[in-house]
Amino acid sequence: MSLFFLLLLLLPFITLSSQSSIRNLLEARGLPGGLFPDNVESYSLDVKTGELEVQLQNPCFARFENRVYFDSVVKANLSYGGLVGLQGLTQEELFLWLPVKGIAVNDSTSGLVLFDIGVAHKQISRSLFEDPPVCYPPGSIMEKIEKRKMDIQLQR
Repeated sequence: MSLFFLLLLLLPFITLSSQSSIRNLLEARGLPGGLFPDNVESYSLDVKTGELEVQLQNPCFARFENRVYFDSVVKANLSYGGLVGLQGLTQEELFLWLPVKGIAVNDSTSGLVLFDIGVAHKQISRSLFEDPPVCYPPGSIMEKIEKRKMDIQLQR
């Protein structure tokens, strides 16, 4: 009988462990499925509060329009069309790393995803988030190659 009550207490906290399930969760909430990188290990969602915690295999760099850095744990409040109060995600803007505070899709027909980087809001094409980005650990050869590509593009 006590096991039953324990299960009832834990029910609001759902923990799942595959990239496809985080993708499905985001899409069910009106967000593009490729917001999190390909190295998602697991995630938990408190269905009462919307608190989402995503565990990655390791911290890493990826690229959407610009380079982004994911901590090994990313937290946010998930609601329909948005991730608010984001922690653990930063984006490079003109050689500065700025924390991403929120991600929203205000109009699903616009084809845009809105990144709140505190001092500004940046609109990015939704098509960049169709698939999870490949994520490279800090200091890896591939991370350095990606950084060099970005530097060359900025020099043009």
